[in-house]
Amino acid sequence: MAQPDAWLRGPIEGVESPYLMPVAHALVQAVEDVEGAAAGLTTEQLWARPGGAAAVGFHLRHIPGVVERLLTYARGEQLSPEQLAASQREGEPGEPPETAEALLAKLRAGIDRAMEQIKATPTEALLEPREVGRKRIPSNVLGLLFHAAEHAQRHTGQTVATAKVVRAKG
Repeated sequence: MAQPDAWLRGPIEGVESPYLMPVAHALVQAVEDVEGAAAGLTTEQLWARPGGAAAVGFHLRHIPGVVERLLTYARGEQLSPEQLAASQREGEPGEPPETAEALLAKLRAGIDRAMEQIKATPTEALLEPREVGRKRIPSNVLGLLFHAAEHAQRHTGQTVATAKVVRAKG
């Protein structure tokens, strides 16, 4: 029998703030769902763009990339030139094109780093103001952490749907 969704399995060890548990659960679930959807895709399937949709490979890069960028802002930092450059390359397969296994390993590592930051974020810091982007749009730590999880889930759904389409065509 399949295990229940992450949010139904109880608290995640090390996440002390109950306000951050939904963030942690959403990121854990994103990894599990993406792994199930993308594992075993051929390189051709990984980088296919059915109907002009973003490729599964893009989503596998974008999820840890956007989470890293949002958590950078949550730490009160601005993005580095390397982060900005990497965001511009998320949709490029590379030469040779990266495989699903390689991208999934990077996704897991990125979410693991995010979980460490979430575990280290004290409840009293959640409403601290933060600025986003060059325009320095106001937010706060909790808003950024929540959006990281929400954005990861959005792209997880797109990954699952696109993977089904490319498998059906294969």
